[in-house]
Amino acid sequence: MSSQSRTLRIALAQLNYTVGDLEGNVALIAEHIERARTEGADLVVFSECALLGYPPRDMVERDELIARQLAKLDEVAALSDDELGVLLGFIDKNPGEQGKTLRNAAALCHGGEVVGKVFKRLLPTYDVFDEDRYFEPGDDARTFAFKGVELGISVCEDAWNERDFWERPLYWVDPVKELAEAGAELLINIAASPFHVHKGEFRRRLLASHASSHGRTMVFVNQIGGHDELIFDGRSLVVTPDGEVSCRLAEFAEDFTVREIPVDAADAVEPPSLADISEDTATQARKAVVMGIRDYFHKSGFEGAVIGVSGGIDSALTAALAAEALGPENVLGVAMPTRYTRDMSNEDAKILADNLGIDFQTIPIEETFGAFLAQMAPAFEGYDEGIAEENIQARIRGTTLMALSNKYGKLVLVPSNKSELAVGYSTLYGDMVGALSPLGDCLKTLVYDMARSLNVEAGKEVIPGRTIERAPSAELRPDQTDQDALPPYEVLDAILEAYMNDGLSAAEIVERGFDAELVDDTLKKLFRAEYKRWQAAPVLKVTSKAFGVGWRYPLAASYADLREK
Repeated sequence: MSSQSRTLRIALAQLNYTVGDLEGNVALIAEHIERARTEGADLVVFSECALLGYPPRDMVERDELIARQLAKLDEVAALSDDELGVLLGFIDKNPGEQGKTLRNAAALCHGGEVVGKVFKRLLPTYDVFDEDRYFEPGDDARTFAFKGVELGISVCEDAWNERDFWERPLYWVDPVKELAEAGAELLINIAASPFHVHKGEFRRRLLASHASSHGRTMVFVNQIGGHDELIFDGRSLVVTPDGEVSCRLAEFAEDFTVREIPVDAADAVEPPSLADISEDTATQARKAVVMGIRDYFHKSGFEGAVIGVSGGIDSALTAALAAEALGPENVLGVAMPTRYTRDMSNEDAKILADNLGIDFQTIPIEETFGAFLAQMAPAFEGYDEGIAEENIQARIRGTTLMALSNKYGKLVLVPSNKSELAVGYSTLYGDMVGALSPLGDCLKTLVYDMARSLNVEAGKEVIPGRTIERAPSAELRPDQTDQDALPPYEVLDAILEAYMNDGLSAAEIVERGFDAELVDDTLKKLFRAEYKRWQAAPVLKVTSKAFGVGWRYPLAASYADLREK
């Protein structure tokens, strides 16, 4: 710490952890402690639950894992010394005689030992969060003296209740305000704050409100990486007492920096250091999905992907993002034509594979389809041809992809988009089979935007122009298009967005000018498809309301009152 003007050299370590990998996470932390020491930092700050990874979910119920993690905390603390402090997140035991047995905590290490602990006070239970399931909340606002500076340390959600910022605060207390009132001179928030489009700007405004309200510098350190369906975008920040961002770390990438941070508001600040960020929805979503695919595969121990490529927009974008995430040499595209597959679809699938440089196979399924129809003919006698015959094709394709997955040791990626998942325009055990749904939180209109954005950024047609421009079709019967069963996607997506993300009722959506019968039919399909979504692959979350753990609607229920107009 500088003695002339009170400053701390703080290292922000924005890293990609693997849940449950104590050895790997500690090695990553140790590497960056040494880097901080080399660069003359006073304090190096890591994110929430850095030792165990976030979210650990029910792993924390294993006592042996928590014991090993606490032993690793001692190892990390020993890496601190009189010159360099370490601040990181971990899971602690609750020594009390009642309440939950664990706490989501932060440890301040200095001089080779843990010198202070902070316990997360606000435990979110909305959307994807379940922290009250596991943790006992902290109950006080304590500051810690570090090199002559009073640090106010909070953990993630503790910063999400700035009372002047929210129209309706979710909690009764504001931990950051209480830290400032307790004498904190520098505010630090360690976080594992998941991504959705435009959340980065929301975080900036929230943290700026804290900093300017209390006249303190606010340091925010987030993690990055894909963790099951959640994606963490980083964008760690230093916000000055006047609410201006003086430092911003990268999005969707590990990053590290050391900043000279003045303790007193009147002291001069280093020139801004702001990593580039994406502003538009399509680019943000595309970067997030690429990271989500890469980490889902690598953290699960897989390298290769199998994708059914139909010549359509969804499979084309999925293949392109997989190639970017895993390398084209690790992606296999498979075309599986039948009597209903148009020549242009086969041509576009091959052109896409060539553009991406991925492996490509054509496995016709017409003979298998014919055999299936012949086998089922006695049972189907007297019934009109329809959805059953269409779905047989989809399920043959699903079986084919899973056979390749088993043989090659690659995971199948599901190309379905959010619009299809919402209204059930997909086939269980058919085009829904796979290990991960990269586009399952991307409405069809966003899929088109992402494809166009990808081509613009590449400066060439990676995804064939005809694939983007032609009418979408499942090609399960002659001359089929999606709009035979669905309204135009621009209309469908607007209704879904209004209901799912904006929280509007059916009546309020109609008031926006949408046809009442169309709204009713869309919501009916949304509710009826719930049983399919319960059996779907994990969906990478890129919006504020995604299917999966953040969408918890019942199966055996009546939804009639939710459709009332």
